[in-house]
Amino acid sequence: MNAWHRHLPEGLEQSEVELLAGETLPSVWVRQWREQPQRAVIHDPESGWVKGQELLDRSEVVAQRLGHAGVEPGDRVLLSATSSAELVVAHVAILRLGAVVMPTNGAYRAEEVEHVVSDGRPKVAIVEQPEWREWIHSADPSVAVTSPSVELETGRNIRLDRTETTDPALIAYTSGTTGRPKGAVLSHGNLLSSVRGLEIAWRWTPDDTLILALPLFHMHGLGVGLHGSLAVGAKVVLLSEFNVDEVLHSIAKFDATMFFGVPTMYSRLLESPKATELEQLRLCVSGSAPLAAELHQSIHRVTGQHVLERYGMTETAMLVSNPYEGERRPGAVGFPLPGVEVRLEGDPAEIQVKGPNVFSGYWERPDENTEAFVDGWFRTGDLGAIDPEGYLSIVGRAKELIISGGFNVYPREVEDVISQYEPIQECAVVGVPDEEWGEAVIAFVVADREISDEEIKNFVGERLAHYKRPRRTYTLKTLPRNALGKIQKNRLVGQIET
Repeated sequence: MNAWHRHLPEGLEQSEVELLAGETLPSVWVRQWREQPQRAVIHDPESGWVKGQELLDRSEVVAQRLGHAGVEPGDRVLLSATSSAELVVAHVAILRLGAVVMPTNGAYRAEEVEHVVSDGRPKVAIVEQPEWREWIHSADPSVAVTSPSVELETGRNIRLDRTETTDPALIAYTSGTTGRPKGAVLSHGNLLSSVRGLEIAWRWTPDDTLILALPLFHMHGLGVGLHGSLAVGAKVVLLSEFNVDEVLHSIAKFDATMFFGVPTMYSRLLESPKATELEQLRLCVSGSAPLAAELHQSIHRVTGQHVLERYGMTETAMLVSNPYEGERRPGAVGFPLPGVEVRLEGDPAEIQVKGPNVFSGYWERPDENTEAFVDGWFRTGDLGAIDPEGYLSIVGRAKELIISGGFNVYPREVEDVISQYEPIQECAVVGVPDEEWGEAVIAFVVADREISDEEIKNFVGERLAHYKRPRRTYTLKTLPRNALGKIQKNRLVGQIET
């Protein structure tokens, strides 16, 4: 399936598309800031508008500090904080130095943080959560830990901006089949080619202003929202968290043109009497979880917006999008983006992809890399269908991944934690459709007494990120199993529906 020409504006030929123009994201950003040093780029409540020259100067200072701390090209730097200009400066500095960013979810708890540190072995960790210092040092005492302002000493002058297209830029952690996060290694070329494809497909220009309330540890917020805005020279308004009133107020205040969100955000925005503020935007994008057709239609009915749904993954950045011009079909994710190839293989049909945006593999996981690729095609684990007009739809998942509120949850990881709770003998975790969250995490347990929802929420919440907590817990006498003893999760889901 090579239908990405459908995203091209009139007059642009496929042969004219250059997805690696500029070679790396930081080289594109730096060139623009040098050419227009007084142009406003980023806004946050603390800093106000930050201009190109300030981003150049501040990122160079931070890069020199990291270099003096021993960070060399190819070394990893863990980065975790709420969205701010400081966080962006640190992110840019790491990339300009030639090091590799490990964006990490701030909701992670001790066990999760220790795993990422032990696995990725960062030289420095830039974090804002006080308790993380202890957890990081527990995993590796040699890691230098600092705040988002990177208050480290500056030493000798270190050359910057020497990275190449094939150099690694991110190790983004995503849950694996064992339930333990694994690092997807994305090169500068992977990230730049994806952004260039979106620039073409979504008609993204320097005249745009994006309201960005997505976290910057996630591919949607970081790899699409931030990287895309900086690459095309657009403005981005950073919000530290999603708040309905703040988003709608910011749209009007900053004369915004774009908003990116997950379905849960759109559902909550619709509940506001001021939801019609969305009318002024030229583009609303939804991703990270399936957008229900009913919600798509409700948004249009209330605001006049035809939300553009797209499809991507941590391992590939963006893959497929509904068209900017033409029908944005509810329930479908659209056509392959420029440079991306998609095919359906097997029965049921798995979505497999190829392109300059697709990562090279997981960090130090040779066995899983062998399983992840077939003949150069990446196996997404998602099941798809293509309608007669060529629109791709995601119809299910070959793997057990649960996507709740746009975040990935693997049942095995949650099951391992629940099994530690003394009254519980065995358990199973499933995802079920949910209008607000896309999918809700549900637990089934076998115990010697009735287990309440709050008990499990509290127990899991102390050990894992909040979005991994089961929303409901059912106590059963036994779990249904097949002749081989495997738990039949489809039967558990059936019990909820009935």
